[in-house]
Amino acid sequence: MARAIMIQGTGSNVGKSILVAGLCRAARQRGLRVAPFKPQNMSNNAAVTVDGGEIGRAQALQAVACGLDLHSDMNPVLLKPETDTGAQVVVQGRSRGALWARDYGGVRPTLMPAVLESFGRLAAGVDLVIVEGAGSPAEVNLRRGDIANMGFARAAGVPVVLAGDIDRGGVIAQIVGTQAVIDRDDAALIRGFVINKFRGDPRLFEDGYRMIGARTGWPGLGVVPWFAQAHRLPAEDAVDMGASGGQGAFHVVCPMLSRIANFDDLDPLKLEPALRLTMVPPGRPLPGDADLVILPGTKSTRGDLAFLRAQGWDVDLAGHMRRGGRVLGLCGGYQMLGNVIHDPEGLEGPPGETPGLGLLDVETHMLPGKTLTRVTAAHAATGAGLTGYEIHIGQTDGPDRARPFAHIAGRPEGAVSADGHVVGTYLHGLFGDDGFRRAWLGALGLEGGVRSYGAAVEETLDALAEHLETHMRLDALFAAAGSVESGSQA
Repeated sequence: MARAIMIQGTGSNVGKSILVAGLCRAARQRGLRVAPFKPQNMSNNAAVTVDGGEIGRAQALQAVACGLDLHSDMNPVLLKPETDTGAQVVVQGRSRGALWARDYGGVRPTLMPAVLESFGRLAAGVDLVIVEGAGSPAEVNLRRGDIANMGFARAAGVPVVLAGDIDRGGVIAQIVGTQAVIDRDDAALIRGFVINKFRGDPRLFEDGYRMIGARTGWPGLGVVPWFAQAHRLPAEDAVDMGASGGQGAFHVVCPMLSRIANFDDLDPLKLEPALRLTMVPPGRPLPGDADLVILPGTKSTRGDLAFLRAQGWDVDLAGHMRRGGRVLGLCGGYQMLGNVIHDPEGLEGPPGETPGLGLLDVETHMLPGKTLTRVTAAHAATGAGLTGYEIHIGQTDGPDRARPFAHIAGRPEGAVSADGHVVGTYLHGLFGDDGFRRAWLGALGLEGGVRSYGAAVEETLDALAEHLETHMRLDALFAAAGSVESGSQA
């Protein structure tokens, strides 16, 4: 009999993803076979799974914490925002097209069978499933047809632990107020609460901690101090992107596009002492001292190209090129670097075409069908091997493809300008490959790649698990997990 426990939050960004990752690693260190699960996620930061699907980056990190390969069952519903009012809907790793937000409420209840099916399959192979909620159960206006929080917990019979964020202030009201507004039967599933992101001496909150327990009747399962090393783990939400990293002389700059995707591609660069990485928010120019500008992935290439121009970053890029700077485009950023983006079927908005930045002599055609694959490649410039993944729509071709960025099974991939200063590739995750990162830095005349990025993530996960073991009542939390019939659909 597998068991399961669900971590829900009093709001978005209260630290659920990090808590679940730490609990997964702690359970694994206790000798349990453990797996992560999130019924519904909303993120443009996705990872390619072993079964050829995609899941949110948070579940990918949690799978690493569990020592598991990624599988689409870990996040059966993924919403990838394309505009402020619409998103691509991915079910069990496969896209089912785009929906307006106003229409999703009617579709959402029909996805519960797929969610429960994935949960049952996942539970069948492990001792414990640690489930992450989305948003907050206090959003009772969304309770009907809910598949992300109490709707799932009730359907699957999974007990809940409620996490509040004291760093935001008002944590007593967060937790007590949640109990006040949710359904009585939903509240009965909650087995305890956790206070997260405490700064200072936790003993100063003892009165508040007791007050929450007295008001709700729920036991407290710990006050978790701020985990200072969290920035060393891949972030899923754009609001968690660090503004900068590193202190080196070589300046790498990345504009924060409105639909930025897979921005954790850049995390390994923060380990390199020869670099400093600056993430540039909207409203600010690209720094004039940049040595390399990286255009990141995006969920909406045409939309973010318009956004880039509205910020004046195209003018900044032109100045950067006149000064002899370098540009690297990743996935959607690669598509932007070309001469034009053709979208005759309107896959990214109204049918039509959008002029590109003209820094690479290539053109992109948006076509139905999505490329989702893990790859092993050879970097054309250095011969270094690298592992990564592709996750995109569209095909890119043109004269600069005669100078590829890499070769995949003998096939050219990406493009390089005649002077070598502008590079585009569809490959994500390439800087996480330590050997490639070392070779790439060497080609730029920089020394680096000594520290293993994967080892740094593993060390941080171990430290996170120890942090939770110290500050949470994990025996009580794991004991509260409810039984799930092996092989059932809950």
